[in-house]
Amino acid sequence: MKITREDVLRVADLAYLDLSDAKLNELDTTNVEPMAQVLADDQTADATLREDLVVPCAVADDVLEHAADPEPPYFRVPKVIER
Repeated sequence: MKITREDVLRVADLAYLDLSDAKLNELDTTNVEPMAQVLADDQTADATLREDLVVPCAVADDVLEHAADPEPPYFRVPKVIER
């Protein structure tokens, strides 16, 4: 699947990154090879990545007990991100 310029700009926008052409052109990527995956040539997924484990986490009741405005199973917090 080819990643388009629009895809990159959309992800940058979601991550609140300013990826202007001027900023992108500041980086010297002459000797940087394109990547198709995150593992280096000498790594294998079996040796590098750990197994995913489901671990129960029963702290919801304790957290809600100390929340200022609980409404199980959630609690409200003040808005901190504005766009």
